[in-house]
Amino acid sequence: MTALKNSKDTFNNKSTISLHMRTSEDFLKVGATVTFIGFMVVALGIVLTILQHPGSSQMGGLIMLGPIPIAFGSSPEITTNMLGLGLLIMILYLFLWKTKR
Repeated sequence: MTALKNSKDTFNNKSTISLHMRTSEDFLKVGATVTFIGFMVVALGIVLTILQHPGSSQMGGLIMLGPIPIAFGSSPEITTNMLGLGLLIMILYLFLWKTKR
């Protein structure tokens, strides 16, 4: 184990860093990469849904700006569902924020 911690990387002559010695910048890079991959998976899902069901697709979305929900959808029913979900998240957020103080 100590040989692994003290070994040198022959490519750029830097010491290897074990997992518990990672910097916050490394975790920021990982978080940004995972978020980007998540957005790409959602975008791919939307495109595949539209291609599989071109006429019957109904979609909606929810944007949370702090505790304020902004809902949109392709039909009034979807928009109402998104708004209900947004209000539920807003109430949960406010409840958790109030109990934290």
